[in-house]
Amino acid sequence: MKRQISQLGFALCATACSLASSAFAAESIGPPPIQDLIPVLDTAPQTIEWQAVDDDVLANQTGKYAGASMISGFVLNLLSQWQLPNGATAIAQGTLAVATNTANQLSATVNTLASVIGGNGGSGNSGANPNAGANGGQSISVNGVSQVTQVAGDRNIGVNSAQIDFSDGALGLLPGGNNAASANASNAAGTIKAGIAFGNGGVTVALQTPAGLATQTIAPNSAQQAGAIAQLLQIAGNNQQVANQLQLHLQTQQMSPAMLQQAGVLQALQNAAIVRR
Repeated sequence: MKRQISQLGFALCATACSLASSAFAAESIGPPPIQDLIPVLDTAPQTIEWQAVDDDVLANQTGKYAGASMISGFVLNLLSQWQLPNGATAIAQGTLAVATNTANQLSATVNTLASVIGGNGGSGNSGANPNAGANGGQSISVNGVSQVTQVAGDRNIGVNSAQIDFSDGALGLLPGGNNAASANASNAAGTIKAGIAFGNGGVTVALQTPAGLATQTIAPNSAQQAGAIAQLLQIAGNNQQVANQLQLHLQTQQMSPAMLQQAGVLQALQNAAIVRR
């Protein structure tokens, strides 16, 4: 489904771009907390002195960032998958790709897929434990990013992961799927369900099995709360293999050496002003 980008694309970009430029986590996201800068309190104003710096020195400076004008598009990939010990598998995935066309306008393409294989009760133990419970994660509300893993059982593998990167080349899309904003699937017994839906400015991914559930949610900014990205795993059983994966690839425009130098000098001046405060 290809159309001009609406509130959905802008909300996802605004929410996801608020994260660090590079983040990966198994049960948490983001780099280690940055130590607070200790301000230096001067007893009297000091004269600011400037020194010329060569371009090769500026090129090695850290702290560079991708300004809004450098982002020409993005690809958001979401994938949730659950494998039970009896061989049953549930998968829900989706892709939102936003690109700039020749008229310098943004267009969006959405692709989704949901699949459930096996698990009708005749192919062995599902590993679910009716005496175990994992709950409460759905009630957690945060602004920003949350990753929650609740496990009650043995020999389980559960991973929440989120990754953000920048590239000026072609961006990868998840294979398969249909050009629709939503997809749903279930087994014949209705005990295993998989679904994904883009809509209302956000995304919802959900897997439901006899041994628990896995969800991913992206909610846009609103008057009540800031945007949020949430990944949740609840496993009540044994020998379960579950994963939530989110990948955001930001497409950056190619910049000439002169533009890079200008951006580097400007940032150096801004950093100098912050330090002086």
